[in-house]
Amino acid sequence: MEWLDALILGLVQGLTEYLPVSSSGHLEIFREILGIDIPQDDILVFDIIVHAATVCSTIVILWSMFADLCKSFFTFRMDNNFYYVCKILVSCIPIGIVGVCFKDTVESFFGSGLTVVGICLLITAALLTFAHYSDTIYGRLLPARAGRDITWLDAIIIGCAQSLAVLPGLSRSGTTIATGILIGDKRDKVATFSFLMVIIPILGECLLDVKDMLETPASNSISPLCLCIGFVTAFLSGCFACKWMLSLVKRGKLVWFAIYCVIIGIICLLWR
Repeated sequence: MEWLDALILGLVQGLTEYLPVSSSGHLEIFREILGIDIPQDDILVFDIIVHAATVCSTIVILWSMFADLCKSFFTFRMDNNFYYVCKILVSCIPIGIVGVCFKDTVESFFGSGLTVVGICLLITAALLTFAHYSDTIYGRLLPARAGRDITWLDAIIIGCAQSLAVLPGLSRSGTTIATGILIGDKRDKVATFSFLMVIIPILGECLLDVKDMLETPASNSISPLCLCIGFVTAFLSGCFACKWMLSLVKRGKLVWFAIYCVIIGIICLLWR
């Protein structure tokens, strides 16, 4: 991998982590376009680095809320912020089970071509479309149900959606936000919850991968410079994308990404 490849992939990760178009799917697409052929272990190392960068973006953009949540949780204040963190922890249980029990199965889908990516992008498009029209229905026909705060049950359901979004092409942010809207949560509330709930799984994945790398070192086909470039680029573009996505969700503009996912999904299925 060259430094320019790392820059492009970092930019792609930062922009697509928050937009409902699947960052993992787009990383697969751009690796195919750039002709990057490196060992699977090195691909996973790079992906974890750039995903960790976007976690840092989330913390920076939502710092005020993040700091308040940490303060309440670690001092056991038992206020709304404390229980909000507890809901985030509950939402992470499904993906934790997937990560522990099906890690190897999930990883086998990465680097296996664009067919899975194309199918999952089409599923993402369907979810975004359903969410758009259900939000409209709730607003017009069921105003009492539309726009509620996230409940404990909602947290579990959104967490299950996140556990399914480990597949490349199935957007994590798109799946979790669409699921929250489908069950009647406020758009801005579920977007913020979606961005915060990913912090724990990604950090946990980083720790597991560091452990694996110490036990079985990768082949080092990616230089430290490329990893640094990927991290910095993903972080900066992630900050921009996070703010933009929060604004888009509030205005209910996600349906346009469904059209994009359909187009790219079809291209992936036809790619040879």
